[in-house]
Amino acid sequence: MKKLLILSLMLLPLTVMAKNQPLKSFDQVMDALKQGKTVSAVFYYKDCQLISDNEVEDESVDAIGGMKIDTWEYFAKGSIRNKEAFVVASTSKLIANPKGKGYVYNYVKIKIYESGKVKITANYVDSVTHEETMTENFFTTVNNGSEGAAHFFAQ
Repeated sequence: MKKLLILSLMLLPLTVMAKNQPLKSFDQVMDALKQGKTVSAVFYYKDCQLISDNEVEDESVDAIGGMKIDTWEYFAKGSIRNKEAFVVASTSKLIANPKGKGYVYNYVKIKIYESGKVKITANYVDSVTHEETMTENFFTTVNNGSEGAAHFFAQ
């Protein structure tokens, strides 16, 4: 019993440290990524500006999405003739088509600018024909605790 109590006390700091830490700026996101931390993103699409098929929509879809940022690239200001630094990441998952029958690949790409602006691109690609069936671009900012529909967390 004494050994179990000692083991529990030793593991307590790990439990506390495993807690999600909100990242409220581009710099905090980059610091976490550069430290090799696991970074997750959660997007509240209804609070974003939506551009679908090159048309600015009055309202965005009431949906929430998320992804882990496990593969990413950072580009410093001016490194590729860019006016500000940014980091990009993407993921693709096979999902049941929420807009129709069958399955689609849900490809999501995010671009986070040093200004805090965030662009989220969502594409559906037919799993059989590989034709793109939907493209939507969402624009928001990194959530700073009170504003922004792109929430980032480090663990």
